[in-house]
Amino acid sequence: MEKYEYEENYEEKKPGILREILGFLIYVGIVVGITFFIITFVGQRTYVSGSSMENTLSHGDNLIVDKITYRFSDPKRYDIIVFPFRYEDNVFYIKRIIGLPGETIQIQDGDIYIDGEILHESYGREVMKSAGLAAEPIILGEDEYFVLGDNRNDSTDSRDPSVNTIHRDEIIGRAWVRIWPLDKIGVLKHQ
Repeated sequence: MEKYEYEENYEEKKPGILREILGFLIYVGIVVGITFFIITFVGQRTYVSGSSMENTLSHGDNLIVDKITYRFSDPKRYDIIVFPFRYEDNVFYIKRIIGLPGETIQIQDGDIYIDGEILHESYGREVMKSAGLAAEPIILGEDEYFVLGDNRNDSTDSRDPSVNTIHRDEIIGRAWVRIWPLDKIGVLKHQ
C-alpha cells in the first residue's frame, strides 16, 4: 500500500516540475527578448579605444549610446555620434558632428569654415595641421555629415578618405552617458 501512495505522489509532482521548467524557460525567453529590444532600439554599451576624442573622451571610457533620439530628431552640430567603420566589421568610430546636410565645409590654416564663415568652437584640442580632404570645399548632401575628433591631429575622421562624410543611415546613435571610469560617470555634454 505504501508503494502505491509513493507512485501516486510521484505522478502528482511530475507535472509541477514540468510547469516549473516551462515557467523558467518562458522567463529566460522574455529576458532575452527585452535585452535584444534594448540593444537594438534603445541603447548599447560601447568602449572608447584610442585618443581621437581627447580631452572629451579618453581611451578606456565606457559609454551608453542613445539609439532613440535620432529616430525622432535630426543630429545637431557638436553631437558626439557613433558609426561603423566602413572597411572593418565590428569597428565603430566616435566623433563630433561639425558639418550638417547642405553645408559647405573647408579647412584652411587650421580653421574650419562653414559656408564661407569661420566656425568658432572650442572642442578642438589644438590647431589642425592637416586639412585632408577638406583642403578643398566639401559640399554635404541632404543626408551627409562632416565629423571630426576633438584631438584633431590624432584623429581619423571626415578629412580622411577611409571615413569621408557620414550618411544619416550610418549613424548608430549619440554618445549619452559615460559609465566608466567611476570618477567620470555622467551624462555627456554635447552643445
